[in-house]
Amino acid sequence: MNKNTLNTFLFFMFLVIPFKSVMAQKTDTIYHVNKNTLTGDLKNLAYGVVTWKMDGMGTISLEEIKVNTIISKKQFEIKLKNDAVYFGSLEASDTFRTVYIVTKKNKILVNISDIVEIYPIKNSFWLKLSGNFSLGLNYTKGSDIATLSFSGNMNYRKKKAYFELAWDQNNTYQSDTLGSRKADISLAWQRLLKNGWSSQVSTGFSQNSELGIKERWALNLMGIKDLSYNNWNRLYAGAGLNVTHEIPYGNITEQNDLAGLFQMVWKVYKYKAPKLWVDTDISYLPYFTDSGRHRAVFNLNPKINLLSDNFKVGLKFYYTYDSKPPSDAASTNDYGINLQLSYSFH
Repeated sequence: MNKNTLNTFLFFMFLVIPFKSVMAQKTDTIYHVNKNTLTGDLKNLAYGVVTWKMDGMGTISLEEIKVNTIISKKQFEIKLKNDAVYFGSLEASDTFRTVYIVTKKNKILVNISDIVEIYPIKNSFWLKLSGNFSLGLNYTKGSDIATLSFSGNMNYRKKKAYFELAWDQNNTYQSDTLGSRKADISLAWQRLLKNGWSSQVSTGFSQNSELGIKERWALNLMGIKDLSYNNWNRLYAGAGLNVTHEIPYGNITEQNDLAGLFQMVWKVYKYKAPKLWVDTDISYLPYFTDSGRHRAVFNLNPKINLLSDNFKVGLKFYYTYDSKPPSDAASTNDYGINLQLSYSFH
């Protein structure tokens, strides 16, 4: 076997083996409240919606209130309204709208309505990934101004923990010249603790020409608490410390700073047509090392489904405020709004 043939064979096996593995997993069963039975692959349950993959029909969404019980021999991470977390498989129950969670030691009967999350514990690195990509573009001929935005995130989930890589870039062009630039990239690690508490460590890079920031490198340490988590929303708050290294535009001295960090995040989902997703967050940073300086960041991202739950169209609004930007010529605030088309996977 020559080298080219061997490479082709290995490439083919690389594609086929994961595909066959995924196909073999489609042995889960959902019993509908109207007595119908669905057989396929349980992808997840979140915000009151079961994501389900079936041969011939592709990926579908099913409201949690329409599920009577579930059977699956796969291993899942299952979170309840009372913040309890279990790792195990799912077994059907004869009691209406209940299911057994089967762990290594116990068999626990729970109400379907008490489950807020079900995520498979997958062996493949690629199957543990999920995320979305968004592209936005605005242009007006009268002003000859165009705005191009690109944002998204990728999540990697493990037992009681997940990593998230997120990015958001907005460039404004006028007469073929880059007028302003705003970019944010972050990598976060979150660990689930007890009673709705989580710890989070994140690092990030940002740039904002409107605020006079050429580079800002940050390290954040936070404690997070779920305030509300049910089948239509998740609201959580966090507090911690922020360490930054800041490089302004122009001949201005670089500086290191320590600040407090307070954050609130709200994610809302409405299943009834038109399906609606709303992600919003607000952060406030009072500085300890630069007296009188404080910053605030606000993001709002409502979306509705387009053809399927994988494709969405929506708006992305952001607002940032800095009471003492590094340059006197810089603005103290920056904001923008873009129309976006999004695609999500897994």
